[in-house]
Amino acid sequence: MQILSFDPARFASLPDYPFAENWLEIDLGDGHHGRMHYLDEGPSDAPPVLLYHGEPSWSFLYRKMIPILVEAGFRCLAPDLIGFGKSDKPDDQAFYTYDRHVDWLGQWRDKVVPGKAALFCQDWGSLLGLRMVGNEPDRFACVVVSNGALPVGGRVSEGFMAWREFARTSPDFVIGSLLQRSTATELTEAEVAAYDAPFPDEPSKAGARAFPALVPVEDGMDGIAQNKRAWQGLAAFDKPFLTLFGEDDPVLGRGGPALADNIAGAKGQPHAMLSRCGHFSQEDRPRELAQGIIDMARKAEFLT
Repeated sequence: MQILSFDPARFASLPDYPFAENWLEIDLGDGHHGRMHYLDEGPSDAPPVLLYHGEPSWSFLYRKMIPILVEAGFRCLAPDLIGFGKSDKPDDQAFYTYDRHVDWLGQWRDKVVPGKAALFCQDWGSLLGLRMVGNEPDRFACVVVSNGALPVGGRVSEGFMAWREFARTSPDFVIGSLLQRSTATELTEAEVAAYDAPFPDEPSKAGARAFPALVPVEDGMDGIAQNKRAWQGLAAFDKPFLTLFGEDDPVLGRGGPALADNIAGAKGQPHAMLSRCGHFSQEDRPRELAQGIIDMARKAEFLT
């Protein structure tokens, strides 16, 4: 197995992404190590908010939200998951597991943001972030989720099953085009290219190919037992918890109310289904999402 590093030339002209690079070495397991890239914007002593991306995006997805959050008084931390963005990419699909992703992101969190933080998560960022909240609820001041879940098997949408099969079999797995089809907002050519930048060839897409098949939606899959344990803490999480889901998301758009109904801190919050909003809500409704984070953090007395 090879650990692939990013090509800086492919990231030379990113629109609206003036952020400095930050790096942390991660123990990937089986004797392998890799570098995780992350953004760290805002004063170092400001209340931190973790911004977790999903599949098959990277921290570029948060370029519209970060300036709003920094202006509100946050320190914004947005990692690129291993296999995505500028982070290193093992080229073997079988090397990627749900537990390994949790461990890799946990290493980053323990080193970079060991204290309490606000969390925003979407897509696979939710499968990782919500498990972390359930396992260590005291490390989170508040949570905002968009188009995400912490699945434990059961029924899933036809849209997800079609996506899982497409990721597994399609020879035309062009990441930028996938993002374009999953937003209500028309992305520019430069934005589409930015989403293509981390994936110059098929080996670099191993993590993106692997992710859909790792979602624990069928009995016996790895992750179901771990998520059920995490749900015990997540359900009891009594700090502000907000769901802001996209009406136009065919994969997870209907899951907001079900998620909110099962978490203590979600009761009485101004949950919303956002119109003109696809799966990648950060592209379509960045101001509403950022405001949701600000409001929950203030309600938690985490942000003044």
